[in-house]
Amino acid sequence: MNFKFLSAALLAASLLISGCNDSSPAASAKTGSVPVSVAAIAADATGFVVGAPMSARTVYVFFDSQCPHCSALWYAAKPLKSQAKFVWIPVGILNGASTSQGAALLAAADPAAAMDEHEASMMSKGGGISARSDTDAQKAAVAKNTALLTSFGFASIPTIVGTHARTGALVTQEGAMPTEALANLLGLQVPAK
Repeated sequence: MNFKFLSAALLAASLLISGCNDSSPAASAKTGSVPVSVAAIAADATGFVVGAPMSARTVYVFFDSQCPHCSALWYAAKPLKSQAKFVWIPVGILNGASTSQGAALLAAADPAAAMDEHEASMMSKGGGISARSDTDAQKAAVAKNTALLTSFGFASIPTIVGTHARTGALVTQEGAMPTEALANLLGLQVPAK
């Protein structure tokens, strides 16, 4: 086997399953003083719902609008949205645009459509959706989401928190993953190809 091909494949695989992380000194000092719980996220986080709104299965996804791994997870989760309610929770970790764009997504009349527009712009290297000036309340919500994420001690985004559909066990995952792996993590049916 060609060594260059193997190296490239390993690099691509590691990028796909990894996530963006905050490598600031504050991030390395955080310790996760709050136990991770779905109830705490449901009570304290602000996000937008994509998928089956009445589903008994809720999956929480902390994401940064500037994170390419979060973008990959956005697309990987789409085939599963008929089986679960995904609550996308914007955080501001990577740069200044993160908070502004996260706030703009929360303020949008149709956040899922705004997220599609944002991700298409990011994929075409357009920088994402434009920040709005009337989003102070949403910026505060993004800051609160970021504090909640760090209080759990997570070091990367995207971060997935939910319960396994069959066992009811709490599941967490830092970093993106392909659709099949995401379905397996959450105990959902793997969609037909």
